[in-house]
Amino acid sequence: MSFREYNVIFWIAVGILALIVASPALSRLLVYPRTQFFTELWILGPNHMAGEYPYNVSRNQNCSIYLGLANHLGYCAYYLVEVKFRNESQPEPSSFGPIGNRTPSSLPSLFSFSAFVADEQVWEKPLAFSLDYGYNQGFSRIEYHSMKFNDVVLDLSRYSSAWNSTRSEFRGDLLFEAWVYNASLGDFQYHERFVSLRLNVTA
Repeated sequence: MSFREYNVIFWIAVGILALIVASPALSRLLVYPRTQFFTELWILGPNHMAGEYPYNVSRNQNCSIYLGLANHLGYCAYYLVEVKFRNESQPEPSSFGPIGNRTPSSLPSLFSFSAFVADEQVWEKPLAFSLDYGYNQGFSRIEYHSMKFNDVVLDLSRYSSAWNSTRSEFRGDLLFEAWVYNASLGDFQYHERFVSLRLNVTA
């Protein structure tokens, strides 16, 4: 093999080695067009994992969860998370239909969080809650009194849950709806994302 051939092989090897060494830096410089823009919304259990969620909840029992939100919208977004409570006969947010036509629950907001979240960043909040309630005279319905939510007492005196004989439970759902500030409207707009925590109010 001639010196010229060795020289070509040497420079090819140097070029390949340079590309391997530079590839992490190049990946940061190369910008691929984003095709999907969305928000993630989730609930984690008390151990900060997707599991062991509170379900059977007795009167004044302290429960804890984590609420999380991730911004993939391509810009710093101003979010509002509305907290609502419902029984199984009350309206929940619509989760079907084309995007742009889904609606929030018509129930009033009991509590809300607001946060600026940069693009590709995560906002997370630990939550603690408990329910105070009693039974009606025939023990066929739970009458709620209040919910303690992160040390704030929320009035639930207009809420109740009927006995569901099929599921053998008094069901209540804790709802979290994501809203995002729309600068052109000058107001928050429902972002068509929600999560709920099903509770069996037991004793």
